[in-house]
Amino acid sequence: MTVAMEKPEKTRIVEPPPPARRVRRVGRAGVVAAILLVWLVLFAVLRGKQTLSLAAADLTDLHRWFNDVNDSIGANRNSNPLFLYFFNEIRLVIDSLVTFVQELISQPSGDRPVPQIGWLGVVGVAGCVSWAVGNWRVALLAVAGFTFLGLQGLWQESMDTLALTLSAVFVALLFAIPLGVWAGLSDRFHRIVTPLLDFMQTMPTFVYLAPLTLFFLIGPASATIATAIYAAPPAIRITAHAIRSVPRTTVEAADSMGATRRQALLKVLLPMSKRTVVMGVNQTIMAALAMVTIAALIDAPGLGKTVVQALQSLDVGTAFNAGLAIVVMAIVLDRVTTAAAGRAETARGSDSPFHKWRRPLLAAGAVVAVVLAYLSHTYVWAAEFPGEGGTGSTIARTAADVTTWAQDNLSGLTNAFRDALTNGLLNPFQTLLTDSPWWLVGAALVAVGTVLGGWRAGATTAVCVGLLVGTGVWSDGMTTLASTAVATVLVMLLGVVLGVWMGRSALVDRLLRPSLDAAQVMPPFVYLVPFLALFGATRFTAIVAAVVYAAPVAIKIIADGVRAVPETTVEAATSTGCNTWQIITKVQLPMSRGALTLATNQGLIYVLSMVVVGGLVGAGALGYDVVAGFSQGQLYGKGLAAGLAIVLLGVMFDRITQAAARRAGA
Repeated sequence: MTVAMEKPEKTRIVEPPPPARRVRRVGRAGVVAAILLVWLVLFAVLRGKQTLSLAAADLTDLHRWFNDVNDSIGANRNSNPLFLYFFNEIRLVIDSLVTFVQELISQPSGDRPVPQIGWLGVVGVAGCVSWAVGNWRVALLAVAGFTFLGLQGLWQESMDTLALTLSAVFVALLFAIPLGVWAGLSDRFHRIVTPLLDFMQTMPTFVYLAPLTLFFLIGPASATIATAIYAAPPAIRITAHAIRSVPRTTVEAADSMGATRRQALLKVLLPMSKRTVVMGVNQTIMAALAMVTIAALIDAPGLGKTVVQALQSLDVGTAFNAGLAIVVMAIVLDRVTTAAAGRAETARGSDSPFHKWRRPLLAAGAVVAVVLAYLSHTYVWAAEFPGEGGTGSTIARTAADVTTWAQDNLSGLTNAFRDALTNGLLNPFQTLLTDSPWWLVGAALVAVGTVLGGWRAGATTAVCVGLLVGTGVWSDGMTTLASTAVATVLVMLLGVVLGVWMGRSALVDRLLRPSLDAAQVMPPFVYLVPFLALFGATRFTAIVAAVVYAAPVAIKIIADGVRAVPETTVEAATSTGCNTWQIITKVQLPMSRGALTLATNQGLIYVLSMVVVGGLVGAGALGYDVVAGFSQGQLYGKGLAAGLAIVLLGVMFDRITQAAARRAGA
C-alpha cells in the first residue's frame, strides 16, 4: 500500500510594500508663480497688441454719453421736477447751513465787514468747549492751535475749513447715529448695511466728488454733501458696534424690570455706549477734515484750495504753510474728541484737588468766552486777527529755502533713488500691464484672484475687469494699477520691518506708536508737500507720498499680529536653538499671516486713495483724468469714467485681499 505523502508548502515570504510616495502639494504661491510665468511668455509673443490705449484728449462713446447727460441735466436743472423739488432743495438747505456757519465764524455777513464772531471769540469758545468736554490741557492746546492758525496768516481760510467740517459732521451724524443704533439693534439691518459700508469705505475720497457735482453743482454744497457721505460710515459702524457690545445680561435685567425698548435704549444702551460712540464721532471728524481739504477741487473754500493752488504752481513754501495749518487743526480736533471719549473715566480716577472746583471754574470760563465773543462781535480789533501773518511768511520762506537747498545738494541722491526704483521696478511692471493684450491681463488677474481668494473673489475680479474695459480708460487703469502695486510692495516692506520690530519690543512700540497715530490724523494732501520738494512733480513723488500715507496702518496691524503670537510658542522655538532671524521667519511671521494679508488689504486701499491726489503732482493716469474732468468741461465724462475705474480697482483689491485674509486666518 502506497501512502501518498503531501509535500510541505513552501513558506511564502511577504515583501513589505514599497514606501508610499510623498505627493507634494503645490501651494498658492507656486500656482501664482506659474500664472505669472505663462503671462510673461505670452507677453513676449503678443506685446503691443489689443492694449486699448487711449490718448489724453480722446473720448469714447461712454465718455461722450456722460458729457451729454451732464449737459442735459444742466439745461433742465431749473425745469425738471426731480431737481426743482428734490436735488435743488437739498442743495439750498445745505448751502443755507454752510452759509450760516461761515457767517458765524469766517465770512462777513449782511452789512457787517466781519463775521458774527471774530477771532478772539472763536479762540475763547474753542478753549471753553475743549475744557468742558476734555480737560484744561486740551483747552490750552486748542487755544494755542487756533492762535497759531492766525499767526500763519490763514485765519479766514482755516475758519472756512472749520465751517465746512462742522457742517458736514452735523449732517453726517444726523443720519449716522440713528442708522448706527438701528444696525446695533437689528441683526437683519446690520447684515444689509455692512456690505454697503464696506463699499463706501473702499472707495477713494475723490470718487464721491464727480457724481455729486452732477446733481448739486460745484461749490460748498457738493463739498459738504460729499464730505458727509464719506465721513458717515465710521460713525455708523462704530455706533452699531457700541450698541452690540453692551452685555446681554444688562439688557435682560432692564427688560425684567419692565423697561420698554425706548427706555432700554435711552437709559441703558446709549449711556453704556457713550464712550465708543464719541470715538466714532472722532473718526467722523477726522474723515470730514480730510475730505473737506480734498473737496477744494470742486471749489470748496478753505485751506484745501490754498494747498491745491500751491501744488499746481509748485509753490512748496505756500503749500507747506497751508499743510501745516491743516495738521494743526487736525491735531486739535483729534485731541479734543479723544479727550471727550475718555473724560468720564479720567474724572472717576482723578484725585486732583481741582476736580471738585471743575464746575465753578467751567462756569467762570464760560463767562469769559461769552465776553470774548461779545467783544469780537462788537469791535473790529477783536474780530480781525492782528498782524499780517508774519509767522506764516517766515514758515513759507524757510520751507522754500529748504526746498532749494535740498534740490541743489540732495538731487544726486534723490534722483538716483528715484531712477533706480522707477527703472528697476515700476517701468517694467507698468510695461507688462499696459503693453499686454487686455484679455491676457484680465485673465491673469482673474486667475490670481481665484487662487488667492477663492471662486467668489475670482468672480468679482472678472466682473471688475469687464467693467474696467467698458469704462474706456483701461490703459490708464493699468498704469494706476502698476503704481498702486509698487507702492503697496514698499508699504509691506516697511510694515514688516517696523511692525516686527514693534511687535517684539514694547519699548519700540511705545516710541513709534504715537508718531504712527499722528501720521494717520493728517489729511492726504499734506504728504505731497515734502516729497514734492525732494523729488519734483513726478509719479514717483505720488508713490512715495502714498507709501508714507499708507504705511502707519500696515505697520500697526502687523505689530499687533506679531504680538498676538503665543509667548509659549516663541519660547519653545528658542529652547530648540532657533536664533532671532529663525524665530521671526519660521514662527512669528507664518503665524501672523492673517495680519499680513489684512495689512496688505488696508495698504492697498490707502494707497489707492492717494491716486487722484497724486494726479496733482504728475502721477498721471486715472488721477490726472479725474482732476482734468473737474477743470475741463469736455473731459468731464472721461473723469467720471476714471472715478468709476478707481472704484472698480478698489473693489477688486478689497475682495481679493479680504478673502485671502480669511483663508489665511482659517
